[in-house]
Amino acid sequence: MNHKSETCILIGVATLKQPEQLLMEYFDELAFLATTAGAITQNTFYQKLDHPLVGTYLGIGKIQEINIYIQTYNIDMVICDDDLTPIQMRHLEAAFKVKILDRSALILDIFAMRARTAQARTQVELAQYQYLLPRLRGMWKHLERQQGGIGSRGPGEKEIETDKRIVNDKIAHLKKRLSDIDKQNVTQRKTRAELVRVALVGYTNVGKSTIMAILSKEEVFVENKLFATLDTLVRKITIERTPFLLSDTVGFIRKLPHHLIESFKSTLDEVREADVLLHVVDIAHPAFEHHMEVVQKTLLDLKVTDRQVLTVFNKMDAYRRQNFDDLLPQQEKAYIETELCNMWSHKLKGNVVFISAIDKENIEMLREMVLQLVRQQYAVKYPYLVEFF
Repeated sequence: MNHKSETCILIGVATLKQPEQLLMEYFDELAFLATTAGAITQNTFYQKLDHPLVGTYLGIGKIQEINIYIQTYNIDMVICDDDLTPIQMRHLEAAFKVKILDRSALILDIFAMRARTAQARTQVELAQYQYLLPRLRGMWKHLERQQGGIGSRGPGEKEIETDKRIVNDKIAHLKKRLSDIDKQNVTQRKTRAELVRVALVGYTNVGKSTIMAILSKEEVFVENKLFATLDTLVRKITIERTPFLLSDTVGFIRKLPHHLIESFKSTLDEVREADVLLHVVDIAHPAFEHHMEVVQKTLLDLKVTDRQVLTVFNKMDAYRRQNFDDLLPQQEKAYIETELCNMWSHKLKGNVVFISAIDKENIEMLREMVLQLVRQQYAVKYPYLVEFF
């Protein structure tokens, strides 16, 4: 049975710290998130303010303008690019009388849709409850009392306090379950201890899963949507008789909610324990340098700063389509590409490779560079195994 796609509009605030141009980039990403969740974006609205208004997020005049649009075009949902406080959420719901989501809630919805394994589902559920807890007063909807029954409510305790206690109990239970899953994962990792570990990292939707499929020569789920990969995938790979483990991890994103990072830290253990990182970058994206900064900051948050890193600039086919005119001489195109490669090789001290995973361009070069890094790790960590490779 096909369900009608929900229509939405996007709202945001342009400030000195977040000027219009940057907000437009955020809106593009938010629209992509909405599409991934199954919504159709009809329009965007923003207001220039020193900062979002404490009570209503936007000014009254802008709210009235948006409300007219919602009523005229029967919009189902409003998605805010920032995280909303409970009071902002309550006022916007009262003004628009449609569903209100902020960026965190939208990302959580996508994560819930993508989660497949017990670990991912538990992590998403934990993040959802952590998101819900401070918002209970604003969005209280009689939570299911699974423990329920006589004695579940303290004497004179208000419903909101009971719900907070239920949510806190649920959070504690989920953290315990994740801890148990982590112990199982540690045991599994110990059985693979003497293999060098390589992890694919990068912004979401840069082509990590496609590269994983190419290097592992296996079918891997690939989709042009954000967070197509949520569960960590690990494969044993052999290049020229040299084995190693390759893992594909969840993509990073700007404004990733803090509670999501906290919940998914166990999934990102694959990144922490990796000997080599393949930082995949979508060279065709206009904000690719900012994406690189987001990844580097996330790695810093994870305390992963001392690993060997190979930066893999992917989607060169799309880069050429966007930047090269058909009338541009081939020699000029080659010169521009050479200058691009030289610039980034200099910036990143030579640890770069430019590929097109879709067109299989420079894949052999990628394999060779990965092989060299893996063998260097064996020479340092397991010198007694080097003779076998």
